[in-house]
Amino acid sequence: MQISTRNQLLGTIKSITLGNIVAEIVIELRGGQEIVSVISYLDSERMNLQVGDQITVLVQTSDVMIAK
Repeated sequence: MQISTRNQLLGTIKSITLGNIVAEIVIELRGGQEIVSVISYLDSERMNLQVGDQITVLVQTSDVMIAK
């Protein structure tokens, strides 16, 4: 699979909290930092996500904010 997104972070799924409509996925990145992604419940099932899975987090620039 080829992807144009350049903002890619490697990590491991630390926890998954399933709701009726969405799933909250906590990913531990290299260096111990965490990032949380909220995706649809159906996508989490389709991807068969499991705690401990090695994944790639893709970040689109239009969805990233910073604060100082």
